Amino acid sequence: MATVNPPRGMRDFLPADKARRERILSVIRQRYRAHGFDEIEAPVVEEYDRLHAGMGGDNEKLSFKILRRGLDAEAVRGAADDTAALSDLGLRYDLTVPLARFYASNRAQLPPVFRAIHIGPVWRAERPQKGRYRQFVQCDIDIIGDATVRAEAELITASLDAIDALGLEGGSVRINDRRILDWMLESFGFTEDERPGVLITIDKLDKIGVDGVAQELAERGAATGAIDAFRAFLTRPQTTQVLAYGREHVLRALPEGAPEELIDHVVSIGDAVAAARSAAASGTDAASDSDTTVPLVFDPFLVRGMGYYTGTIFELAHPSVNYSLGGGGRYDGMIGRFLGQQVPAVGFSIGFERIVDLVAANDDARESAIVIVHDADVPVAELLVHKAHLMRTGARVRLEKRTKNLKGLLERAQGDGFTGFVAVHAGDAPGLAEVKPLQAARS
Repeated sequence: MATVNPPRGMRDFLPADKARRERILSVIRQRYRAHGFDEIEAPVVEEYDRLHAGMGGDNEKLSFKILRRGLDAEAVRGAADDTAALSDLGLRYDLTVPLARFYASNRAQLPPVFRAIHIGPVWRAERPQKGRYRQFVQCDIDIIGDATVRAEAELITASLDAIDALGLEGGSVRINDRRILDWMLESFGFTEDERPGVLITIDKLDKIGVDGVAQELAERGAATGAIDAFRAFLTRPQTTQVLAYGREHVLRALPEGAPEELIDHVVSIGDAVAAARSAAASGTDAASDSDTTVPLVFDPFLVRGMGYYTGTIFELAHPSVNYSLGGGGRYDGMIGRFLGQQVPAVGFSIGFERIVDLVAANDDARESAIVIVHDADVPVAELLVHKAHLMRTGARVRLEKRTKNLKGLLERAQGDGFTGFVAVHAGDAPGLAEVKPLQAARS
């Protein structure tokens, strides 16, 4: 018999896997709602021109296009080399562009400062490989309408709270500002035209090292003096130290003469997050001025790949892995593309698929789920009475007719997420049979 698989880069989820994913999502939703965010839903398709308006960076090249309805063979032949001409819609490749459109469409019905939760699948025509899928779930929170550091601090605090609640304590956030990066590159001598390409190279620093970055910048045709200045800065002892938050750390990590307003911006975010985390940990209303560990790291070389970022950028890290678990930044210019007037906006996206792989299976977090293993001669009415009785306790209940291979039946039930079972015979009174744990029964 031939194997029938889902399309490449997409996956089926068996009941136990689906239940685990939903449990994780429920924790994330609950923590985000506790921080004052409200969940929205938007269509999975958007107009093609909106998805390809230069706001999605390289992701625009990976979008799935939807052909216009009513195309005839002549129209298809005439535009065979231009699929864009045949398309009027596309599947969303992220949640940020749809959110910007959503806000522009519904602004009159939303509060002046809107805190949004947006969770759902997105699609990219990636080359499928381990950990990279063509359909995956994104978990975003965004604050629209607040230009102050309060927005960044709220996003970071809520995201760290969410991963803490999932048992991933010890997470940290690397933070930088695109305006700081731009100032640094200017101070080194890179021209404005060179900077987009230079940023692409800097983003590879942790992979190819200082020499690799210098070589690639030379290959891009950057000025020798600018490359030398950048290399000298990269090899300073203080540049290579692990940095934390705080004015002294930020100043030490930057060339002399950095704009004070940008330093104040980054430091004030760290101060606000420190206050919130300290108060949450101690149950007090104010942060302690000492011995508070702040999960922020100022990283002057953090780039983030999306071209729409205009200010603060950040990435979520965890000591158990060497890759980011999410990130985001400020994108003040995007919503103005739809409204014709500027609206400040900043967002944070948790990498849900990566989180799922890290969160340990927690049997204590599972709902009570009981299998009624019954003899073949138990009347249907009796079975449904037993089922109703158990359901009144808040349990999820499944009926299974006893088989010769009872162990196999129980193993399958446990694999489906059930935690206990009850043996029922004809005439048994509901509620008297003992609920036995499936693990103990199998062993």
